[in-house]
Amino acid sequence: MGKIVVKIGGVASENLTKNFFAQIKSWQSKNHEVIIVHGGGHYISDMMERLQLPVLIKEGLRVTNDQTLKVTQMVLIGQVQPTITTIFQQSGFAAVGLNAACGHLIHGKFIDQKKWGYVGKIVKINPQVIDDTLMKKYIPVIAPLGLTEDGQWLNVNADETACKIAETLQADHLYLLTDVPGIKSKGNWLKEVTTNELNRISRSAMITGGMIPKVNSALSALENGVKQVHITNQLENSGTIIKKEEVYA
Repeated sequence: MGKIVVKIGGVASENLTKNFFAQIKSWQSKNHEVIIVHGGGHYISDMMERLQLPVLIKEGLRVTNDQTLKVTQMVLIGQVQPTITTIFQQSGFAAVGLNAACGHLIHGKFIDQKKWGYVGKIVKINPQVIDDTLMKKYIPVIAPLGLTEDGQWLNVNADETACKIAETLQADHLYLLTDVPGIKSKGNWLKEVTTNELNRISRSAMITGGMIPKVNSALSALENGVKQVHITNQLENSGTIIKKEEVYA
């Protein structure tokens, strides 16, 4: 029985298709356990604009003051997660929403409070919470928020969250869903790439924008025990498969 971690975006309608759920069902029929991590940046920005709060991104991270943190919690736990969980249930799957407060699931620490406010990086994951959920035959749907040791909520990156969960569970596969069908190099979509090759592509500046944190998450996951990482726009497609070991013809 293997574990598969899937990171999806916050816009459920773009990810949760019939083919998506057919793939989940296929994995479950082969006794694979599935863990979902969701994002929600689009909805957070939309809510902040409605509340006439400034949206400030610095070096790819959302600057998070007290108001921004409250909006982030409200949107992720109060809007996005219940929507995704409900769609899973309507599609015939037992699913339950989890967040950092569930058994201190996600431990975090400040990156640089003066620079980014309540933005954190993940220190460790409590696997018992996830394992207990899986034992009850539920699919955990996890929000990307962290808690410090003294109980301060933190805004954390969803790709990093999925990566750390996959590492902790020693997952067989980590799927990072995005809006493109994989990693492109020299005009071609890569079907398979090793970590060594991917490091070389990254250094040559062929990977830019939102793909950078996904690639960094993938490399970290593979270095820490995850067997394969897939970057793709559809769960039923393998996209670009990244492996740690060298691939020989």
